[in-house]
Formats: sequence, C-alpha cells, structure tokens
Amino acid sequence: MLLSILAITLFFAIYAVVHSLLAGLLFKNWLRKRLGPGVDRWYRLAYNFFAVVTLLPLFPMLALLPDRILYVAPSPWRWLLAAGQLAALAGLGMAFLQTNPWHFLGLAQLISSHPREGASLEIRGLYCRVRHPLYLFSLLFLWLTPAMTVNLLVTYLAFTLYFYVGSVFEERRLVAEFGQAYREYQQIVPRLIPWPGRCYKLQTKMEGV
Repeated sequence: MLLSILAITLFFAIYAVVHSLLAGLLFKNWLRKRLGPGVDRWYRLAYNFFAVVTLLPLFPMLALLPDRILYVAPSPWRWLLAAGQLAALAGLGMAFLQTNPWHFLGLAQLISSHPREGASLEIRGLYCRVRHPLYLFSLLFLWLTPAMTVNLLVTYLAFTLYFYVGSVFEERRLVAEFGQAYREYQQIVPRLIPWPGRCYKLQTKMEGV
C-alpha cells in the first residue's frame, strides 16, 4: 500500500511541476524567442493535448497498483451520490460552455489573425458566483464517488491540491492580462466555494492584451 501511495504522489508531483512550467509565461516567452510568434497559434492546443496524454498513465496505475477499499456507499446513498455526480457533470458542461470553449481548447487560435491576443473575459453565468467553476464541478464529481479506495483517496487529494495551486498560478496570469479589473473581480467572487450573496452582478467584457 505504501508503494502505491508513493507512486501516485510522485506521479502527480512530476505532472504538476511539468505542467506548471509549460503553462507559465516564462516558458512561452522562451519559445517565442526561439520559434517566432507563430508559437501562439498552436501552443494552447499542443499544451492541452500534452496534458491529456501525460495524464493517461494514471489509469493503469490505479488499476494495477495494490489497493484497499475504504467504503462502498449503500443504497439509497449510493444513488444520491451518483445523482450528485450527474449534476456535477451538468455543471461542468455548463461552465465549459461559458469559458469561451474554442479558445480554451486552442482551436480558435489556429484560425485567428491575432493568435497572441487573449480571449475576452466575460463575467457571466456561473463565473458570477465562483471564479473557477470548472475546478469546482470537477472536484464535486470526484469526491461524490460512491466507492472509495486508498488509491482513489490519494488521487483525489492530489487533484484537489493541483486544482487549488493551479488556480493560484492561473490567476496570476489573469491579473497580468486584465489588471485591476480582475483584482476587483477577485475581491467580490470566491475562488472555489460560492457564498450566498457573493455575486458579480455587473456584466462586463474585458479584452485581453
């Protein structure tokens, strides 16, 4: 069991460090200097592809490493948890559609005449109540699983930490891109856990620079 925990933890540590470096402005600026401004046209798509492919080894690790069941929720709780997961998937899909999906995937940049320009930041829908709804609904989906094992627990804890730290680095980039407007948004809207009455009521559109 200890070997499984260490292997999963090491995998996520390497994954987080590599992807944080690749997502940072320092690495992207280094690429621009060596490969030219055309980097901005394909970088986001390549980054997303790399992020998905390098996460795939986690699944055989979870299937093959020694594990132990912690709990299996009995009925009717099992069905309530499964219903919560379906609701989380619906929220995840809604949040994705409100995130400028073509730019998020990296497809819009392929045909854009100005691929280096950031996407417009539209504070609407779920983003009026929580700054990172994609992370929120992803975590809800994970933690509402009806059956839990030691390896899944370690994995979910790692994902939770990764999403939180990732949101910190992501917001540093957004502050650099949108300046005081995004700082004001941070002061009003919670990061991951929505609070009653905390809502960004003004519909604003801020163009990236």
